Amino acid sequence: MALLDRIRMRPAPEPSSRKVRSHAARHESSEPSSRNAAQEERSREIERKRKREHQYQEFKSRVHERLFERIDFSKLAKVSEERASSDIADLTLRILDEEKALFNTEERQKLVSEIQDEVFGLGPLEPLLHDPTICDILVNRYDQIYIERQGRLEVTAVRFLDDGHLMRIIEKILTRVGRRVDESTPMVDARLRDGSRVNVIIPPLALDGPTLSIRRFSEEALTADSLVESGSITPAAVTLLEACVVGRLNILISGGTGSGKTTLLNMLSAFVPESERIVSIEDSAELQLHQEHVVRLETRPPNIEGKGQVSQRELVINCLRMRPDRIIVGEVRGVEALDMLQAMSTGHEGSLTTVHANTPRDALMRVGTMVAMSGLEIPASTIRAQMGSAIDLVIQVERFSDGSRGVTHINEVTGASESEVTMQELFALERRGVSSDGRVERILSATGLRPSFLEKLRGRGIDPSDSLFVAA
Repeated sequence: MALLDRIRMRPAPEPSSRKVRSHAARHESSEPSSRNAAQEERSREIERKRKREHQYQEFKSRVHERLFERIDFSKLAKVSEERASSDIADLTLRILDEEKALFNTEERQKLVSEIQDEVFGLGPLEPLLHDPTICDILVNRYDQIYIERQGRLEVTAVRFLDDGHLMRIIEKILTRVGRRVDESTPMVDARLRDGSRVNVIIPPLALDGPTLSIRRFSEEALTADSLVESGSITPAAVTLLEACVVGRLNILISGGTGSGKTTLLNMLSAFVPESERIVSIEDSAELQLHQEHVVRLETRPPNIEGKGQVSQRELVINCLRMRPDRIIVGEVRGVEALDMLQAMSTGHEGSLTTVHANTPRDALMRVGTMVAMSGLEIPASTIRAQMGSAIDLVIQVERFSDGSRGVTHINEVTGASESEVTMQELFALERRGVSSDGRVERILSATGLRPSFLEKLRGRGIDPSDSLFVAA
């Protein structure tokens, strides 16, 4: 008998009465009925797993409490983590013997490992954090945890015992990075040791209990070759973008949440020559820059007294005094957009940044809006003129319905008129429908237009082939 089955309580009896289908319902198509039955069975199986997991968590919590009653933390703190982990394992096994738990060797070791995770790690989240295929861990409630894998959301059977258990893990995460969360500060952004981004929001703002979101990043940044292999971009587009980065064009990457902006920014940053000094500025450090000459800056939130905050705008202004060859801003979110544009147009060419927007046109409009929020009375025509001269290229990325991500537009900014910033489309995505297995069939191809920045690139010794711009 399995571990969870042996410790679960007797399930509630199934209701004996069944609803009698109407005469019309009995004549419905059997295919939808079969599909609904399969969905219902999956839902029942998920619910059974949740119940078993809850009973298991209760048992583990009881063992955990007994363990803490016996631990001498003053002695434990004086030994190495390996020795402490071994002592925790020995004590847990003794408690299991006292509880007369009918576990086999494999099940006992599993419980010991989970208790060690409770003491030294992040409890039920540890197996998820060790799974390299998981991109996001989304704790909606203590008993409802989703993950994102390959662009698709999946519900898990993992759960916490209750809100208190979830809060203990949240406090452990935040304590490690010197942060705190309480009713006076119910929203917190933080970062795990591996670089994963963490967001916490608790009651009274979160109505159903503490909520935890973890955005994970792969240890190695995806390369241009891997993105080409996955179909996110074409070799011709990569060749053009490499020339643009080496040729010091200012590039804005646009896209929605989870569309792959940071992934593409990492790819482009890899083309920056090793001889150049890079200064990166981020709200929460996510970039993976492998050049040797890199200075990484990160914003700082206010302390509990509301003081000590350092914004992205302050870091952008300060980095101009640091003799950067390249400025990379992880994401433009506010009034720092003005300083970023001024840096791009006053000698700091080759800057890279991202922005949340659905189209290249929306991206420029959003940058203009953020500049207008700076508090300076800058005419709209002046803002458009500055964007037209500062930004050379806008790259749009998107997450598709099948969970994959890819580049949809590469647009050159050609200048500004009295009413708008002017652009021309160099590469565009052609959607060809959805395959039988649900994959979005698409191809990114040149539009046939030649960019006006070719002369600038050639003046710097970079000569992209004319074949890159031949329409398919």
